[in-house]
Amino acid sequence: MFRTISNIMKVEDLRKKILFTLLILIVFRIGNFIPVPNIDVDALKRFGEAQEGIFGLINTFSGGALFNFSIFAMGIMPYITASIIVQLLTMDVIPKFVQWAKEGEAGKRKLAQVTRYGTIILGLIQAYGLSIGFNTQYSMVINPSFMIYTIIAIVLTAGTAFLMWIGEQITEKGIGNGISIIIFAGIVAGIPGMSKQIYTSLFVAEDVTIFLSVLKLILILLSVLLIVVGVIFVQQGVRKIPVQYAKRVVGRKMYGGQSTHIPLKVNAAGVIPVIFALSLIIFPTTIASFFQGNGAADWILNNLYYDQPLGMFLYVVLIIGFTYFYTFVQINPVQMADQMKKNGGYIPGIRPGKTTAAYITKLMTRITLSGAIFLALISILPVFFIKLAGLPSSVTIGGTSLLIVVGVGLETMKQVESQLIKRHYKGFINK
Repeated sequence: MFRTISNIMKVEDLRKKILFTLLILIVFRIGNFIPVPNIDVDALKRFGEAQEGIFGLINTFSGGALFNFSIFAMGIMPYITASIIVQLLTMDVIPKFVQWAKEGEAGKRKLAQVTRYGTIILGLIQAYGLSIGFNTQYSMVINPSFMIYTIIAIVLTAGTAFLMWIGEQITEKGIGNGISIIIFAGIVAGIPGMSKQIYTSLFVAEDVTIFLSVLKLILILLSVLLIVVGVIFVQQGVRKIPVQYAKRVVGRKMYGGQSTHIPLKVNAAGVIPVIFALSLIIFPTTIASFFQGNGAADWILNNLYYDQPLGMFLYVVLIIGFTYFYTFVQINPVQMADQMKKNGGYIPGIRPGKTTAAYITKLMTRITLSGAIFLALISILPVFFIKLAGLPSSVTIGGTSLLIVVGVGLETMKQVESQLIKRHYKGFINK
């Protein structure tokens, strides 16, 4: 490993990208401790002591910024929600969006611009909701008025917009997917606090049996190991489709005739479906949490949170749905089949054109199903284990957090690996 790190430092371009990403993450962590104006810090501390449930979940993904009510309190969630809406609208809903989606890089830039505007609008709405809702429950806002709420909402929205910008900067000039890296950094920053909660619950609380506490700790560590191994195993899984290219003569030279393969990943979508599913499943419960006492709001809180039977079912359905959606957005079987046909390629035993597209679609559907089920299981199984261990509800997100951390870490490592291989250096993965 040390030799690999030494190789990374030798490559100037790669070294600059990694240092740039680290500097951006330092800025992100500093921003998590800068509070918005007109907030009562003592009320925030009392709120932090009672952290659990849906707010504990949002706080985990914001790196602790929510309970500090800092400028990054909303995290990157409005951007993720806006991305989901825009991508859904490109599925033959708005013709202009469909046209842009087919225009390549130019179209992607236009859709990205729409996503940015959508982020600002959603962020502003959510910022008003957070400030008014939190003040209603915890009296955090000093001298509340429409103007004060507007100032707080503008600051929170600006914080989300800044996070969106630095995420794009990481994607463009750093290493890995910027938005995923920011979520990754937020979760990793919360690991010490989560570990302290687990230790307190197992060994410091009243009526603790040391033997049972040690047994629970061993089971938790085994669960963590199982998730890490499982994520790596599935992320590395690939189905290779053989492709044969016909020989053709151009002038005096002969082209083609070689055999190759198309690698279809078991989980081509990575951890994005889990992030998308969480964003949608927490939206109604976040809104309902500000109206506790109302019959409809209480029903939503008691049934739609992801650790309840109905909420868990919807969470699983969303993960599976987004896995298929994101996989087929990334890999277009019809486009792939047309490209193969133009270059004289074919899958042995399968006719070029529509038959090849149908064959690839069939394989992708089967492969993606196993990847989607795996993501869903890894996301919900830790909920059962943590409930059996009697840990605080704020720790129940641990399984999904670990899934995201390992998935993003693996994808980022692969990018570093590819950069090293280009320059003939040995990377992290031994082959």
